[in-house]
Amino acid sequence: MLTLATDLEALTRFGRALADPIRCRLLLALRDAPAYPSDLAETLGISRTRLSNQLACLRDCGLVVAVPEGRRSRYELADARLGHALDDLRTTVLAVAADKTCPDAETKGCC
Repeated sequence: MLTLATDLEALTRFGRALADPIRCRLLLALRDAPAYPSDLAETLGISRTRLSNQLACLRDCGLVVAVPEGRRSRYELADARLGHALDDLRTTVLAVAADKTCPDAETKGCC
C-alpha cells in the first residue's frame, strides 16, 4: 500500500509535467506511439535542444523512458496506464469561469 506522501509526490510530479504545454504535447504524442527524438522534434516543431530538455524532465519525473535501440533511443511512456490517465484527464470537463486563471499559471519549472 502506498503512503500518503508517496501518493502526493506522484501527483505533484505528474502535475508539474503537465504544467508545460510542450511536455503535455510530448506525453500525448507518446500516448499514441513510442517515437524517436528527431521525429518528436519535427512533429512538435521545436528544436532538438528544447526537446531534449523536456524529455529529460519527463524522464526525471518517471513518466517516460528511453529504450536503447542500437545507436538511437526510442521514447515511450513509462507505464501504459499513463496513456489511460491522460485520456481520462483530457476528456474530463472542467468548469472554469472565463475570467479566472490558475494561480500557478505563471510558475514554470520542472519536476
